[in-house]
Amino acid sequence: MKTDLTDTTASKINKALVLGRRAIGTPAIGMVLTLVIVTDEENAYDALKAASDAAHEHPSRTLVVIKRVSRSPRDRTKSRLDAEVRLGADAGTGETIVLRLYGDVVDHAQSVVLPLLLPDAPVVVWWPVNAPLDPAGDPLGALAQRRVTDTYACEEPVRELTARADAYTPGDTDLSWTRITPWRSMLAAALDQVDCKVQAVQVEGEGHNPSCELLAMWLADRLDVPVERTASDGPGLTAVRMDTDCGPVVLDRADGSLANLSIQGQPARAVALKRRDTAELIAEELRRLDPDDTYASALRYGVERLNAPGAAAREGSGGDGDGAGAVAAPVGTAAKAPAKDAARKKAPVRKAAAK
Repeated sequence: MKTDLTDTTASKINKALVLGRRAIGTPAIGMVLTLVIVTDEENAYDALKAASDAAHEHPSRTLVVIKRVSRSPRDRTKSRLDAEVRLGADAGTGETIVLRLYGDVVDHAQSVVLPLLLPDAPVVVWWPVNAPLDPAGDPLGALAQRRVTDTYACEEPVRELTARADAYTPGDTDLSWTRITPWRSMLAAALDQVDCKVQAVQVEGEGHNPSCELLAMWLADRLDVPVERTASDGPGLTAVRMDTDCGPVVLDRADGSLANLSIQGQPARAVALKRRDTAELIAEELRRLDPDDTYASALRYGVERLNAPGAAAREGSGGDGDGAGAVAAPVGTAAKAPAKDAARKKAPVRKAAAK
């Protein structure tokens, strides 16, 4: 069921929701959170489709905020809100409200969204493109417990990681980080199978791919060993090689779907490591609404520190490189670091970033 409202208000939208639920015979609200998608007209369809697919696992009220650009100075002074309310089969397992903002109201989107949030339910804000430099400082981001960006969609993704680190607030996350969850879990599980010290790491993947940089920073942060970042033709991440004192551990994925894991002294094995679509990434992020301390620690390690001349030598001389202890711990919660380890690493990392 679809209801189009032109030049409307939040009050009228809420009334349309109530009438729509009665019309389709579902007066109760059975949703677990509010997902706010802030995007443009060009990317709205893909973002809404991904959110609709994720809603099968997380029934939610989805608010799509589209800020329309006025073509003339006269139009910019005229505020208008158009809405499309979708319920039932047209909205999957939840409710969808598409909001198109015109004129001055574009700068006050939070005043439109606030009355439409589900009461006593978590709020997640997702920017598929054009995310603010400080998501928590954005008026819409301030309403949320969780703020999702995607540096892969930025013009200079690797440089964007530095801005994300400077503005990080607990609750921030990035789909570029979510993309490497299977890699982190697989590498941690591989090190659980050996009693060796990691001495050096090589991460191979597409150039200007923030997921590759984040994986390299995570390994450097957790293992405290030299990490070399090398470029390949992709797709995405292609290989990670960990040199240990009892032989190499290599995870190689050349085709973007099936990887080969080889450990010294053990037969090589094939493991499923396919590239996931946006719906799967969003569904994963909606499973957890608490701050991701592991992401924060890896992000604050810093791209500049990773790629600085002589960084490998400095890192290699500073730690014991105990791979089994450093990486095996996060496996249970998608490679989540213990809070005490994250707190211990934050202070020196922040100081290094400031330099």
